[in-house]
Amino acid sequence: MNSIWELETFYRNRNVIIIGSGFTGLWTAISIKEKYPEKSVLIIERNSIPLGASTRNAGFACFGSLTEVIADSQKMGWDKTLELVEMRFRGLQKIQNYFHRSDIDFELSGGFEILDSDHSLGMMDEVNEKLKSITGIPETYFLNQNKIKEFGLNKCDFLIENPCEGSLHSGKLLQKLLEKSQELKIEFLFGMEVKSVVEHDNDIEVHLPKGVSIKGEKLIYCTNAFSTEFLKEEEIIPARGQIILTEPIEGLRLKGTFHYEEGFYYFRNVGNRVLLGGGRNKDFKTEETTLLATTGFLQNHLEKFLKEIILPDQDFIIALRWSGIMAMGAEKTPIVKKISTRQFCAVRLSGMGVALAPEIGEVMSSMVYGQD
Repeated sequence: MNSIWELETFYRNRNVIIIGSGFTGLWTAISIKEKYPEKSVLIIERNSIPLGASTRNAGFACFGSLTEVIADSQKMGWDKTLELVEMRFRGLQKIQNYFHRSDIDFELSGGFEILDSDHSLGMMDEVNEKLKSITGIPETYFLNQNKIKEFGLNKCDFLIENPCEGSLHSGKLLQKLLEKSQELKIEFLFGMEVKSVVEHDNDIEVHLPKGVSIKGEKLIYCTNAFSTEFLKEEEIIPARGQIILTEPIEGLRLKGTFHYEEGFYYFRNVGNRVLLGGGRNKDFKTEETTLLATTGFLQNHLEKFLKEIILPDQDFIIALRWSGIMAMGAEKTPIVKKISTRQFCAVRLSGMGVALAPEIGEVMSSMVYGQD
C-alpha cells in the first residue's frame, strides 16, 4: 500500500499524462505547458533515461536527402512529401532558435549525399524549385564534385551538397529539453512501466506496477516503435538502426553529415571520429525488431563500407557499437491523432524524430486542448 504522502504527490491526478520521455514526449509536454501553464503534466518513462531512438540515433539535423525526397514523392505524391519536408525543416529551425548551438553541439556543416549514378541528377532542378519556398534558397541541393577528394571519399561518382543541414549531440539536446521541462514544472516518473490504460467517462486511468494507478484528463502516447502494445490498430513497424563509431583518426578529412542509398546509410564526423550507421536494407526482416542489439552480419557490413568508401587506405579501430529503434510504416507520414475521447498518439517518426518532434509537439498541444 502507498502512503498518503505518495498518493497526494507523486501519484496524484494530473491534467495530462504522457507515456515516453524521448524527443516527442518532451517537446509535446513543453508545448502544452507553454500554451497552458495551468495544466499539470506528468511524463512516465519505463527506463532510467530516455531510450529507443532519441538517445541512440546518429545526431543528424537533416530533413531529407535528394534521392530520399524523390523516392518519397514517387511513393506518397508531392503534397505529402513537401508537407513532411517543411515540418522537418521548421523543426530544425525551432531547435536552433530554442537553444544555443554550443549547448547542443549544433553544427551547420552541411548535408551531403553520395551517388553511384547520375540517375537522380536529372530531377534536381525540379526538386529545388519545389523546395524553394521551404528553405528560402534557389538551390537546396547542388553538385559539389570538388569535395569528394577533399573529404577523402572512395567509390563516389557524384556528391550532392545541401547547406541547410548539420549535426548535433542528441544526448545534450535531451538534457536541455529535460532542463526546460523542469523549469516549466513538468513532472516525471522514470523507471515505471505502464501495465494498462483504462478510459472512463470522466478520466483516464494509467495502471503502473505494484497496484499503483494515476488518473488524468488526457493521455498521449509518445512511444514511437514501442507503441504496438498500446496502439494495436496502427501500422507501426520497428526498424533497428545499427551504428559503429571509430576511435579518433589523425588528420580526418571528413566533415559534415552524409547519406547514401536514399538515406539507408548515414555517416558523419564526431570531432575527429567517424560515426556510421544503417544498412538495414541489406537485412530488412532481422532488423524489424525492438531488441537493442547488434548483429555480426551488419556490423561486418558497416566495417566493410567504412573501409572501402569512407576511410580507404586508412587504419581505424572501432570504439563503440550500438543500435537504436525507429518506427516505420508503408509511408513516412507520422501518426499524430486523437484515438478516443481522452487518448492521443504521436508516433512513427520514420527515423526523423530529431527534426519532426518540435513541430509534432506543437500540433499535439493544439489537438489536445485546442478544441476545449
